[in-house]
Amino acid sequence: MNKVYASAAAALDGVVRDGQIIAVGGFGLCGIPEALIAALRDTGVKGLTCISNNAGVDGFGLGQLLATRQISKMISSYVGENKEFERQYLAGELELEFTPQGTLAEKLRAGGAGIPAFFTRTGVGTIVAEGKETREFDGETYVMERSLRADVALVKAFKADKSGNLVFRRTARNFNPMCAMAGKVTIAEVEQIVETGELDPDEVHTPGIFVQRIVLNANPEKRIEQRTVRAATA
Repeated sequence: MNKVYASAAAALDGVVRDGQIIAVGGFGLCGIPEALIAALRDTGVKGLTCISNNAGVDGFGLGQLLATRQISKMISSYVGENKEFERQYLAGELELEFTPQGTLAEKLRAGGAGIPAFFTRTGVGTIVAEGKETREFDGETYVMERSLRADVALVKAFKADKSGNLVFRRTARNFNPMCAMAGKVTIAEVEQIVETGELDPDEVHTPGIFVQRIVLNANPEKRIEQRTVRAATA
């Protein structure tokens, strides 16, 4: 089955609409599906709930969707690199569900695995646990966390075959496999596409059963959030 689409816009066509829950892979600007995010911006859909580790930076990544007011709620673990995010949240214009980073990853993984909820010690005794069920196991208190599913998941991989089997590259893997699992419809942006059967099965990180559409972006920008270099020497 060939899942390849001609462009990011074509891959989103007929899939996205107002009010959806969108899971977006990436960590900072590392491993983000930048072409799909830009195409999502161009669709003009609004009232989105975005599940992502963070919200990009001002003017790039999910920061573009904040600038156009297409996001009404973020489910995130870190928001420190985006001034527009901060402004909208403090002004009461953006709803935020803060989630510890490991808990966020497990909420997505559990959602993709069909597990409705799980217990964790993370957040016990803090505002994270407010309004949530707690239970004692082996003398320790745990808080129950509901899993997450998304109407659409946008992920970034290094390589895919035409059946949607994905290979990620180093730290750019981050939240992408979990987002791919959690999406009812998952669209993968990749740098290389090979024929089905060319990937070594042991090389595959996310099986194609989780991926419905693929789009090629052979030359992504891969912007760096904070470039740090050594001082020049004589």
